[in-house]
Amino acid sequence: MSQAADRYQRLSSTPPGRFLVGRLGLPQSTPLRRYAPGQPLLDGPALVGGAPERRLLSTVEQVLELGGGETLTAVDDGATTPVAAIVFDASGITASEDLRALRDFFSPVITRLGRCGRLLVLGTPPEHAADRRHAVAQRALEGFVRSAAKELRHGATGQLVYVAPGAEEGLESTLRFLLSSKSAYVSGQVIRIGSGASPAPDDWEKPQAGRTVAVTGASRGIGAAIAQTLARDGAHVIAIDIAAQGEDLAKVANAIGGSSLALDVTAADAPATLATHLQERHGGVDVVVHNAGITRDRTLARMKPERWDAVLEVNLSAQERLNEALLGGNLIGEGGRIVTVSSIGGIAGNRGQTNYGASKAGVIGIVETLAPELAQRGATINAVAPGFIETQMTAAMPLVVREGGRRMNSLAQGGLPIDVAETIAWFASPASGGVNGNVVRVCGQSLIGA
Repeated sequence: MSQAADRYQRLSSTPPGRFLVGRLGLPQSTPLRRYAPGQPLLDGPALVGGAPERRLLSTVEQVLELGGGETLTAVDDGATTPVAAIVFDASGITASEDLRALRDFFSPVITRLGRCGRLLVLGTPPEHAADRRHAVAQRALEGFVRSAAKELRHGATGQLVYVAPGAEEGLESTLRFLLSSKSAYVSGQVIRIGSGASPAPDDWEKPQAGRTVAVTGASRGIGAAIAQTLARDGAHVIAIDIAAQGEDLAKVANAIGGSSLALDVTAADAPATLATHLQERHGGVDVVVHNAGITRDRTLARMKPERWDAVLEVNLSAQERLNEALLGGNLIGEGGRIVTVSSIGGIAGNRGQTNYGASKAGVIGIVETLAPELAQRGATINAVAPGFIETQMTAAMPLVVREGGRRMNSLAQGGLPIDVAETIAWFASPASGGVNGNVVRVCGQSLIGA
């Protein structure tokens, strides 16, 4: 399903539509700028600044320089022309009184943020703060960024990145993702970067070159987009799905020059079958993406045991068993990545989806419990939590429900499968070794949930 099906967005993008939307106070839905190979990091200059004693701004300036962008500072830039990004290093804010620096920097310039621009605040994780007041001030950054992101217009997004002391060199991959159009449908998120080897790839256009990736549920929709995106980034992709989806699965694998494996992830022998396949055919695996998932919706009073069991098996228990087999067999080694697909339904809950919500919250539990173990192996695990994504499933929704889902976020539109895939590709990058234990919502900053 393409974004062209969003008639409201097409209407509100015309001069008469913009006038009508403004007069009626309706949400403005701006077509988002999405990534194409060879695209520059930003399509205009970046305005940067920081509090005293900052420690991260130099890394930002280096990445912007490498990306071919122009860097401006609020001190020497008195212009009113639009900018593509506004970045503020708040790591030097050590007390609540210092938070005034956020207002003083952003207030005069925030309206200059252009179409599909990027607002980015960098800080120190509160748990790594020097003292209590430092921790309090850094925690306040979350409320600032989430609120500021909801004030942005024209497809712009805002994020907060906490960087642990000593992890500065691991920031580049995240900056490249958040500043670029790859993060088009990600907004209002808080990302933590810690220690972890984060070698820069030889070619940022092909960060997965020479790596093997396994993607479950890869025959269509989001799974197919994940396989295509990681193949674009240079990986050999093993596309996995049930035998009934064999024809579609083969098409996906053939189109990207990958391979396919028919496998029911809930089968008793699935962990052993996958482990053997990866060991014998590929000598292990670098990235595993747990995308396979189903819904069987009913209110709790009408929830049949078989509906409950099916969703929990596919969405959660099968992932646990596969992880145990792959980690137990040392098939995911140093530099390895596990990325799993949760949902905002696992964060905020949805009526009629107690089984689905439980399974997707459990996925977040997998991330939280496995992250420390994988860090010891030099590997990572993270999750994406998609919101309303335009797929065959959402296309079949009643019109009112579908329109409500599209508009209930700061960007006033549904996301696309590629938005989920790009976020997974960032997690999966060899240069994202410090990004571990994160759950990032791909939801346009949903107005429901955290």
